[in-house]
Amino acid sequence: MIQKSKNIEEVINESSIIENFIDFVNIVLYKNESETIVITIGFVLMVLASFVLTNVLLSLIRRIVTRKLPKDDKAKFVTVFSFSKWFIYVIVLLIAFSTIGVNINAVLAASAGLLIGVGLALQTLFQDIISGVFILLDQTVHVGDIIELEGKVGRVEEIKLRTTRATTADNKVLIIPNHLYLTNSLYNWTQNGEATRETVEVGVAYGSDVQLVKKLLLEAAEAHKDVLEFPEPVVLFTDFGESSLNFRIAFTVTDSFNVRFSKSDIRFEIDRLFRENNITIPFPQRDVHIIQK
Repeated sequence: MIQKSKNIEEVINESSIIENFIDFVNIVLYKNESETIVITIGFVLMVLASFVLTNVLLSLIRRIVTRKLPKDDKAKFVTVFSFSKWFIYVIVLLIAFSTIGVNINAVLAASAGLLIGVGLALQTLFQDIISGVFILLDQTVHVGDIIELEGKVGRVEEIKLRTTRATTADNKVLIIPNHLYLTNSLYNWTQNGEATRETVEVGVAYGSDVQLVKKLLLEAAEAHKDVLEFPEPVVLFTDFGESSLNFRIAFTVTDSFNVRFSKSDIRFEIDRLFRENNITIPFPQRDVHIIQK
């Protein structure tokens, strides 16, 4: 009998706990005048549970998808995925509100004007984000690439949804809004590989031995440690200038980010070789004829 009494007491206690919990979750936090929309503690708990479950599922999907992706592709996918999951959270929230009688169509219609105003105000921001998604998906630019945009050159350090961060050869940081990739011509110096073709131009005086000039220019380029043997350096006779015969020496280097130092060294060597061989680099001249009447 005593054991049966204890069992009955336990059942009664459990029933009381369940009833208390049901009463708790049914506590009304908000209701409209017509009582068509009622927000209870149970609804709030349901929304929180939905967000937690959605987050767990999204994390699981991300791990499965990125498990075998290369490091660069994994970082790009995570960035785009982080942006997309907010839309999923909004959808979950709208579905939750629809379960308590909220007219979602009315909410969307009422907020349309506000969304248009916000969209116009944040037009550039949205352009940056959309451009960032395109960059990450079509792999136009990678971390480590050397790019030139609007006359500025930098090595890409980080690609985000809104901006790209690059470092110049002077160790200055460029913060590039991503929409500039869609509205400007982008030069990716290293997309086809690290080697790039560079040039140095020089003019010599009329009457100079052009074959000797060609020989000296090739000698100056080939002597530099950063210039590749293949493709071989090439000298072009580009023009008959107003005051000079114009030449261009083209050569290939692998460190295009610091190529200005290589070009400077080659110019020093050209000047030395020209002086040793009596090749003159002219300056602009004008002949003035005075006519007396």
